[in-house]
Amino acid sequence: MKNRMLSTDRTRELLNLLKQRFEKNMNRHEDMEWQHVLNKLEANPQKLWALNEMEETGGEPDVVDLDNKNGIYLFFDCAAESPKGRRSVCYDAEALASRKEHKPKDSAINLANEWGVELLTETQYHYLQQFGKFDSKTSSWIKTPDDIRNLGGALFCDYRYGKVFTYHNGAESYYAARAFRACLRV
Repeated sequence: MKNRMLSTDRTRELLNLLKQRFEKNMNRHEDMEWQHVLNKLEANPQKLWALNEMEETGGEPDVVDLDNKNGIYLFFDCAAESPKGRRSVCYDAEALASRKEHKPKDSAINLANEWGVELLTETQYHYLQQFGKFDSKTSSWIKTPDDIRNLGGALFCDYRYGKVFTYHNGAESYYAARAFRACLRV
């Protein structure tokens, strides 16, 4: 099991990077202040480990929403394309186990669970698109409803022709241009 605490130096580097991204992309969080986000992160150091995993795999996490009622900040992967370090994964452990040949290295759900994050829902994926044009050359697995998953399918989204599209595929499929986008609640 991985150590889920970052070194002091890595914590400082990550917080600085997140602050720079926050300040550069104020359109994603116009009514928020970095100091409040920082206070929340410092009070929840285990969340920094998850953010670091998102960052290290190319997700470029940033704050995109605040649940005022519960005081929870939402970080989404905001990389222009589906995170490179998470591509070529199938949907979940069941799908991974069903592959007899050419198994991918892991599954989206397994990685998300390991990191303590969630796959974006279809609604969250649409919400993200108001901040830019994401996945114009790639695609991202999204949280799939149980009724679809129970039939062997899984959902993914991308952005083409000025629109967000939601598609289905066998959950065991994987592609070099498909990963997943994560949501972390802090």
